[in-house]
Amino acid sequence: MKLEIFTLCDSAVDYGNRLCILGAFDGIKAKEVPYVHPHCAVTARLRFHRIEEGHHRLRVTFADEDGKAVIPSVETDITVRFVEGVQTMVVNLVLGINGLKLQNFGEYTVDMAVDNVHVGSLPLIVDQDRQGRSAGV
Repeated sequence: MKLEIFTLCDSAVDYGNRLCILGAFDGIKAKEVPYVHPHCAVTARLRFHRIEEGHHRLRVTFADEDGKAVIPSVETDITVRFVEGVQTMVVNLVLGINGLKLQNFGEYTVDMAVDNVHVGSLPLIVDQDRQGRSAGV
């Protein structure tokens, strides 16, 4: 299994196995904390090879720099099935998050595991906006 795409973004949609991603980011400027980000998505594209056909367990966690969960971990099961003549296939994941509450300035991390094996990490840096601009990405 190969993690081909893994990003935090403004939004994403899977249209018939075509992954559409809008506004990938890794930082937020906020005037104050706690800061509530109205909407974002964790998006992934996983490629499986024929030998990996079958049942798999995906887990996504989102934590602050102390390891405290920002949102409950998300776990889901997928079943990878191949048709004749196909050697690889992809699975797209779009995890929409509404009202993401970030308690502190600092670094957060989004992690993904497949079958209890860590496959990727994303940083999210929340900095204080000292320019007086409106909060946001």
